[in-house]
Amino acid sequence: AALALDNGLARTPPMGWLHWERFLCATDCAADPRRCVSEQLFMEMADVMAAEGWRDTGYEFVCIDDCWMAPTRDEHGRLQADPKRFPSGIRKLADYVHSKGLKLGIYGDVGNKTCAGFPGSYNHYDLDAQTFASWGVDLLKFDGCNSGTLELLAEGYRRMSLALNKTGRSIVYSCEWPFYLRPVQQPNYTEIKQYCNHWRNFFDVYDSWSSIKSILEWTALHQDSIVKIAGPGGWNDPDMAIVPWWAALLSVFVFLSQLVIGNFGLSWDQAVTQMAMWAIMAAPLFMSNDLRHISPEARWLLQNKEVIAINQDPLGKQGYQITKNKNFELWERPLSGRAYAVAVLNQQEIGGPQNFTFSLTFLGNGLACNPACSVRQVLPVSRDWGVYSWVSSLSVEVNPTGTVLLKA
Repeated sequence: AALALDNGLARTPPMGWLHWERFLCATDCAADPRRCVSEQLFMEMADVMAAEGWRDTGYEFVCIDDCWMAPTRDEHGRLQADPKRFPSGIRKLADYVHSKGLKLGIYGDVGNKTCAGFPGSYNHYDLDAQTFASWGVDLLKFDGCNSGTLELLAEGYRRMSLALNKTGRSIVYSCEWPFYLRPVQQPNYTEIKQYCNHWRNFFDVYDSWSSIKSILEWTALHQDSIVKIAGPGGWNDPDMAIVPWWAALLSVFVFLSQLVIGNFGLSWDQAVTQMAMWAIMAAPLFMSNDLRHISPEARWLLQNKEVIAINQDPLGKQGYQITKNKNFELWERPLSGRAYAVAVLNQQEIGGPQNFTFSLTFLGNGLACNPACSVRQVLPVSRDWGVYSWVSSLSVEVNPTGTVLLKA
């Protein structure tokens, strides 16, 4: 097994809220103050997370992404927040978030500029780590734009990891390292896990079914190399899978893979699929939506304790696809207590619900239900299915682009 980053953090996939997909790089607070990337946005989101059950179901991080900085460093060479949008400073914002029982995440870049053109951390790794720690930051999302060579990229990720640990503050370290390597060389995930708590492989998720679909296709295609590395302390962060070969050489926007449930691009069945499959893949659960205006249905799905328990299972094994039959995919994830999470995904995008029948001998190399097991449906609705013998078959009805999530 690969050694994990020795900071004692991310023993289960981190959970929280991130501004990027929904709020992008909106910096004109005069035009639209409630959508502007500002301290007001993050304070209001922290208020909602504490008051409306998000914190209590495990979403603990409030994360700032790119575009929070002033255009230049201060007179001492330190990063500084934009004074108009963050007039109280990041330290005060962190104190506010902490007062709500939550943690604050922030964004930086391994190169000399961030993806949006703000100051990067190149040649400032120790200073920036000390700055983040002094502000009370709890998570660093470290991008890889404008990093020059792959050697400088790798050295920067290593140096920031060591710098964060030297501060003495517990700071979860989220990397983009594999994304920038893959167009040129196969990432060394064993090494990456020694430095990072979770890591991105490809482009940002979009608020669309085509994006979610491509993520799942890429993950299944590469599962032999990525599933075995995931576990307590280090996690694969699923994301967009369509990557031009030159992407790693340019300044491209790459941010934490996000749950887009509660936005505009997914149907209900597709939202169920994202939640179910992110649980199967042991993915970090970072929402990017407007929690101040979210439907009761989206809140129910995102706060579903049975699904979150699968995602946060302490065994820490990532799930994988075990068979594909025409439009249907069967996935499983080993859980603690000799249990298994099972997802039946219908990729068909036309027509109505269809049935998929599979033998329980498929699960756990034939051991999951030997000699018998109880089966419970978790999504799209929860209900007990009863006890089945090892040689039984299950027939599952699944809507187009939908998923049925089971626990055996």
